[in-house]
This record gives sequence, structure tokens and C-alpha cells, in this order.
Amino acid sequence: MSNIEMQSVNAIRVLAADAVQKANSGHPGLPLGSAAMAYELWANHMNHNPADTEWTNRDRFILSGGHGSTLLYSLLHLFGYGLTIEDLKQFRQDGSLTPGHPEYKHTRGVEATTGPLGAGMGMAVGMAIAEAHLAATFNKENFPVVDHYTFVLGGDGCMMEGISSEAFSLAGTLGLSKLIVLYDSNKISIEGSTDIAFTENVEMRMQAFGFQTLTVEDGNNLEEIGKAIEAAKAEKTKPSFIIVKTQIGYGCPAKQGKASAHGEPLGVDNVAALKENLGWPSQEPFFVPDEVYANYKEKAQKGAKAQAAWEAMFAEYCAKYPEMKAKWDQYYKGDVSEELLNSESFWAYEDKADATRNLSGKMINRLKTVMPNLIGGAADLAPSTKTYMADCGDFSKENYAGRNLHFGVRELAMAAIGNGIMLHGGLRAFVSTFFVFSDYVKPMARLSAIMGVPLTYVLTHDSIGVGEDGPTHEPIEQLAMLRAMPNFAVYRPCDATETAAAWYFAATNKDMPTALVLTRQNLPQMAGSSKEALKGGYVISEAKKANFDGILIASGSEVELAVNAQAQLATDGIDVRVVSMPCMDLFEKQSAEYKESVLPKSVRKRVAIEALSDFGWGRYVGLDGAVVAMKGFGASAPAKILFEKFGFTTQNVVDTFKAL
Repeated sequence: MSNIEMQSVNAIRVLAADAVQKANSGHPGLPLGSAAMAYELWANHMNHNPADTEWTNRDRFILSGGHGSTLLYSLLHLFGYGLTIEDLKQFRQDGSLTPGHPEYKHTRGVEATTGPLGAGMGMAVGMAIAEAHLAATFNKENFPVVDHYTFVLGGDGCMMEGISSEAFSLAGTLGLSKLIVLYDSNKISIEGSTDIAFTENVEMRMQAFGFQTLTVEDGNNLEEIGKAIEAAKAEKTKPSFIIVKTQIGYGCPAKQGKASAHGEPLGVDNVAALKENLGWPSQEPFFVPDEVYANYKEKAQKGAKAQAAWEAMFAEYCAKYPEMKAKWDQYYKGDVSEELLNSESFWAYEDKADATRNLSGKMINRLKTVMPNLIGGAADLAPSTKTYMADCGDFSKENYAGRNLHFGVRELAMAAIGNGIMLHGGLRAFVSTFFVFSDYVKPMARLSAIMGVPLTYVLTHDSIGVGEDGPTHEPIEQLAMLRAMPNFAVYRPCDATETAAAWYFAATNKDMPTALVLTRQNLPQMAGSSKEALKGGYVISEAKKANFDGILIASGSEVELAVNAQAQLATDGIDVRVVSMPCMDLFEKQSAEYKESVLPKSVRKRVAIEALSDFGWGRYVGLDGAVVAMKGFGASAPAKILFEKFGFTTQNVVDTFKAL
């Protein structure tokens, strides 16, 4: 290692240690141990241009061990991504560009929000899937316009989390050779040596998943790290896993190799000892020599040259294949919102009872033509969730052009992979499973919401209507769980029109994930349903009088029940309005005037009906209202019997209203 390279590596360490120390909070261990591999990758093997973070053919880098964020922030500063020394000094402070864990859209150069360990591994697999599919779609002979790698760096914690095993099992099956995993192997976790809980042979596990495995014995040997990265790039049939043996807290005499280096500041004296031990030329906090900045600037210029060469090739490609240029623009810049809103065929339906999962399947197969970049699949449930796109092929090792993804029984990784596909750009993704298994999906759905990634979750078998499968498969509290999440639209449609509205929102919005919560059982097409469902809540069946007696509110399969109850109440001279509430999240975004027009405050007699938990309905029924909902778990019996057993009958709704 030359002196300038050594100084460049140590600059990452020093800045990371200083940032954590100034904040008096953070994780210095990973940046100190991983600095060499990160420098070698970014400086000599990764195509990236600090001047253009949106370059479509850049290599992607994800720090799966997001707690080590100062590693990434130091790199972004040194390579000239716009992070200043002042930004590093504001690490973990309110409003800074350097939050405790990397946040997508918040800091230039951050490709994904990471923090929950292993999540970055799953998102990296998604990015590699996107790259493979786009390459199969667009590349022509002598024009590899989509040709880049996805690099992800994580440690022992990432490898312990089950999500990484789920994701890597699929990555190996798919032979994603552009995926390269850097494993910071330091054998230390928060509680001490990993031997207390993690003694498996990780290399053999990765080989079993179908990865090429490479080992670098000395995590500070840039030459060996570089050789391993190039060997990974040279492998064309399988993803690669590079084990880099490091020491946590490297360079700090009192902390090196110890668990105490992981998640607390080194301390003023230890930072000073670190700098002295590394031969750093100054004890001044955040000092970096000019020659180190010059080296990083020179390395960054290589990325600008790589982008310029790609742009020249892309211009020639567009001139030679104008139809592909049009398709490229459709994938990367297309907006189908107006076309879909005014499309009679998209909103058309047969006037017969049907399950909303079936109706959703029809919508997907209408969208697949309008949106050729639509890609997605299910966790081994496509025949049940109705998420298969006819005549679009299956994405596989043999056919990366296929648009139907088979995630296997891997719900958690599926959601992370969906996030990764969306983060990559160029594609619109959906994922699917039974609604009750949204419990497995939730952590990654939360990341979708935090990042503002408009991934679509198709969640079917939505209530006790699942019937014979019993309580383990009948969701109760899951709807409240998803509704409680900020920036996450949860649609539970009652018929074809509302299902179309749900898909319209899911397919066209730019910064919010959507869950479509769909029935297994058939539902009638409601006479009053309309595009007003795009507002989240609306009057689906109006009362007869201006001064009506009350309001029934429902979603999904219970809207029919509310309308039937309205008719029975009318025979007793009681006049009520029925409001369909397919999406509380969007209803809350409407104006106060609109919400008042649907749910006037003066009408206090209200009953909400939903065959799930009543949690969350209080804001709409108030202290004077009531909710017909599930008070416990379901049971195993035919759906019709269960609805009667748990009180989802016209008579019970009528009686509940009369009792107010």
C-alpha cells in the first residue's frame, strides 16, 4: 500500500472517529475495520460519478450495516458528493445531512435507507434483479447500455438475520452474477464474540446458496481486496461473496478487536491514540491533508470519464434504435396517470359477483400492457393471489426478460427485494402474499414508507372470509397495523370500481407504498361505487332526507352489509347514509370541507362495520358510535357460517344502530 493510499484509507477512519466523538453517539467500530475495503472498492473498482448521482448505469453501493454510517458519510465527503466537513460535524444532529443511519433521498449518494440489519442485503438482491431484467430488455450487440454491479457491505449481524438467508437463497437460484457481497468478518457483536451465538461456517452456507466465495485474510491489504473484487466481477454465472477478515475498531489500541468498539464513542484519549497509532499528521478534529483530497478528486474523475463514455455509447444506441429510445423513456420517465384515469377499458367490469383478488388480477393484466415496466410476483402464491401476468414470461436464470417473479416462500426478503427493484429505477414493482402474512412483510413495508418508495403490496384472503383455514390464516389486527404506519396507503376495496381505483393509485403515485387488501370470497358490484374511491372515503349510498338519522361506514366485503342494513333500517323509518371507506389514509389527506361533506360532525349516530379489529375506527364513530368488528381471533368453518357467528349480519348491524 502506497503512503497516499494508506493516508486515504486512514482519512475515512479519522473522520468517522471524529464524527462519532463530536456527536458523543454512534458506531465507530465498523468504519475503522472496513475502511480499507470501502476505499479500494470506491476508488478502483466501482463506476460512480459524484457529479451525477442519477446516472442510470452507475454501480450501486449499499451499506447494509447502516449503523456504520460514518463510513459512508466519510466516503461521500472525500469523493466530493457534496457532504462538507460541517455536515460531518453535525452527525446525528437535528436536520443534518448525516443522520444516525443512512437515509434515501435525504443525503446525496445514499442508495437505500438502512438500519435494520440484513435489510440492505435484501434490497441489493432487488437491485441486481432490476439490473438483470433491464439488461435483458434493452441491451443490443455492442451496446451494453445496462451493465453495472450492485455491491453491498455488511457484517456478522446482517448474516445472522434471517432476511439475508432468504434473499441470498433466491439470488443464488437466479444466478445474479452482478451481485457482489462484501462481508466484514470481525467475529464481534454487541454482546461479545460471535462464538456465543454464531458458529456456523458462513462460507459453506453461501456456497450452498450458489455463490462464488472468496476470502481476503487481511482486511487492510488493498491489493488482495482488489483481486477479490475483480475475481467476483469475472464470475458470470453466479453472485459472489467476499469474506474480508477485519478487526473491529482497527487502529485504536484500547478498543481494537473488542465489542466496546461497536456502538459507543472511542473517547477523547482513544481518538488521540488512534491518530497517533495510524501516523496521522494532526490531532486537530476533522483534519484531512490536501494531498489526500487530491487523491480522492483524481479517483472521482474516473467515474466522470466512465459516464461520458457511456453517454456517447447511449447516444449512438438511441440513434440506431429509436424504438428502444422510446421504450427507455417509457420505462424511466413514463406517466400513465392521465391515460389510466380516462381509460374505459381499465375501469370496465362485468356486473357479476367476484372476489376482489380476481378483480385485482384482471387489473394487473390490463396494466401490464400500459406499463411494460411492471414487474412482480408472489411468495409462492400467485395462483391464489392472482398476481400472474399472462404471456410475460417468468424471470429466471435462463430468462431475465421475464416479468413474473417467483420469490418462493420468503415474504420478508420479497418485500426488501421489491424495495430494491424500485430503488434501482426504471421498473414498477409489486409483491404479494396472504394478508395474514403481512406480519412477515411489515419491517420492509415500513422501510418502503420511510423511503417514500411506491412499491405495491397485494395482500389477499383479507378477513375471517378465509374460513376453513382457521385463525392462523385469518387476519384480525393486521389492517390496523398497516393503517398505523405513516406514509402508507392501505386500500380495502368493496368491488371492481374500487379495486381499479386502488390499482390506479398504486400504479401512479410517486412517493407512497400501497397495500391492496383483497377478498377470497365473491362480492357484488355496488351500484354507487365510483372513482370517488380515489379520495379514500365517499358516500356510496345516500340517505333519502337532507337531515338523515345516522351513518354506516364500512370497507371491503362489509360495504354490501352496510347497504343491506340501510335498506332494512328504512323499513322502520330510519334514514341513514352509507359511506365506503376503502382507504383511511387518503381520506385523511382530503380537505376539511370534503371530509365534513362525507361525515358531517352534526350526525353523531354512526356505526362502522369491518370484519377485522376495531382499532382505529374511533376517530370516525366518536364516543357516541359503535363498531361491528372482531373482538378476538377467528375460527375454522365455512366463511358464511363465520360471518354469522361473529355478528356480521344485516340484523346485527341494524340492532347495533338502533341501540345507539
